[in-house]
Amino acid sequence: MTWTIAPEPPGSPAAVALWRAYYTEVSDRWYLLHEGRRTDPAELERGIAATTGAELAPPTGELLIARHDGEPAGSAGVRVLDPATAELTRVFVREELRGSGGAPLLVRAAEEAARELGATRMILDTRSDLVEARALYTRLGYTETEPHNDDPYAGHWFAKDLLSRSASAPRCAAAHGPSRTVPRSAP
Repeated sequence: MTWTIAPEPPGSPAAVALWRAYYTEVSDRWYLLHEGRRTDPAELERGIAATTGAELAPPTGELLIARHDGEPAGSAGVRVLDPATAELTRVFVREELRGSGGAPLLVRAAEEAARELGATRMILDTRSDLVEARALYTRLGYTETEPHNDDPYAGHWFAKDLLSRSASAPRCAAAHGPSRTVPRSAP
């Protein structure tokens, strides 16, 4: 079983399908937690359509698509906020593949893409209920910071220096650029 990660346009069929899966999951989780219901279908469609992902296209961003055994399985986006800072967004792995190593590979590939875009620091925000995401970012060397935006859904903000690579976070073989095969032995 292998993972491959490569840049794709935000409008590609795989990117659109993964955005729909990601948005549906995080929206449903929020509504179930706060209102005891799933997202209204019309509202879901409006939310999906409202964010095209254009900010994740070169030259100011990158959308990475992970494939597991050739099938679209996850995504991570990077967008440049200023000459030194990039934002990590849309980190998602299909539920049935969680725990198989895809998320750390995606984050490391996104970090490499950010470096190639000139960033020396990566920031991100996440919600309080997305405990799995917070654990992943902490495990990969991100530290919690003061808020860097006023997103009403964000409850936690993180940052990571991209200039140094720690021994605990080895460089990902599935970095930005042409697709590369990554054996399952990766963490």
